[in-house]
Amino acid sequence: YVPSSTPKNCRDTQTVRTKNVKSQTKSDTSTQMTKTGCWVSDREDKIIIPGTYVTADEKFEKMLSKVIILQSYFRQWKAKRYVESVRQDHIRRIEWEKREEERKRRDKERRLKEEYQRRMHPLSKEDFDLVYHALELWRREEVEHINATKSGPERKAALAGLMDEETELIASIERHKLVARKENNKRSKQKFLDKCAAPKKWIGFDGMPTQMDTPNTTRAKDLKETYESLDKRYLTREERLDVLLQLKLTVKEHDCRLTKDIVELIDREADLLMRGTKERNLEGLRQRISTLFLQYIKTPLFNPEAANLIKVPQDPSTLRKNIYYCRGCGSYLPSTEFELSTNARGMGRCRKCKKLESEGRLREDFSKYRSLLHQIRQIEEGFNDGSRIIFLMTEADLRYLTENIWGAQSVLSQWEDTYDLTLVRWNRRVEW
Repeated sequence: YVPSSTPKNCRDTQTVRTKNVKSQTKSDTSTQMTKTGCWVSDREDKIIIPGTYVTADEKFEKMLSKVIILQSYFRQWKAKRYVESVRQDHIRRIEWEKREEERKRRDKERRLKEEYQRRMHPLSKEDFDLVYHALELWRREEVEHINATKSGPERKAALAGLMDEETELIASIERHKLVARKENNKRSKQKFLDKCAAPKKWIGFDGMPTQMDTPNTTRAKDLKETYESLDKRYLTREERLDVLLQLKLTVKEHDCRLTKDIVELIDREADLLMRGTKERNLEGLRQRISTLFLQYIKTPLFNPEAANLIKVPQDPSTLRKNIYYCRGCGSYLPSTEFELSTNARGMGRCRKCKKLESEGRLREDFSKYRSLLHQIRQIEEGFNDGSRIIFLMTEADLRYLTENIWGAQSVLSQWEDTYDLTLVRWNRRVEW
């Protein structure tokens, strides 16, 4: 067989192969037409007329125009929604600013009122620091006025008169300090008794608080009621004798030197009451009975709950630990009596020596820095990242950082009211 060079065309190369498959429908249908002897209604027939032929490009252009219309309406709705959100944010911002201004105004009024009360009726160490600071500011102003207006013998006389006035004011402050010490002692006694008599409290498995009285708390509650009855005023002779009898029965449960002294004083007061002694002549004796009975309550042998509240440990061996020497008063004190700064290399002087120096020479007031430090510590607790430096800083460290580093003003607005300012992190992710 010799292949021919002439090309040949056949049906297989010119047509598509087709395949016929027969299928049978599942249901039979039929169509009825109008003919002779059969009439079919044409009321529901529809006449379909072919319309204009639409090309693919024309259809795409029509779709594009509709899409543009939809997009314009969508963007309009989105823009209205954004403008409305911005308007609501602006309204909320204005309301927040009004609330903040009102809050700052109330805080300032409250702070000024508290400072006035603290100056007129000082009670705590911070209150007296504020009073001494105000005294120092007044003294400096008077000294500057005297130096600017007088000279020679007149200046010396004016300074001597100023010293006499300052001495009188210091004496007045010390008298207030004595009154405050009495009130603080009374408050601390009541707080001690309340803590001893308080029931044990905890949160149960159902999340509800639970409290329970133990034999020790019941004993402390009885001692508290006896002490409060002993301190009551304006009792009749029979009522006072009943209180003394109850006290005598209470302390006779233990036989020691302290209880014997209390019983002896009780018998003495009872004898004086029977003799008709006046109330004002018994005040000293009653004060001795109250003091000894309070010492009785603070003894863990008689009141086991007091062991959890007294500062002096029961084990004498613990007193030899953490004892340091004070360079100011020359006393050996526990570590809790010393205040350390961030750059301290030793214990230095105790709190009492620093207090005396502040009252006599420096007369500094750290009230605003104390509130600022408390505010910063609350902010640092909110980060919850284990920051520690701010909790080691003291009011003096914060004062140096505020006045010497930042100039006691805001770096953004130059605002100088320390109560309106705060210190923040330079980087929120990095602690101080």
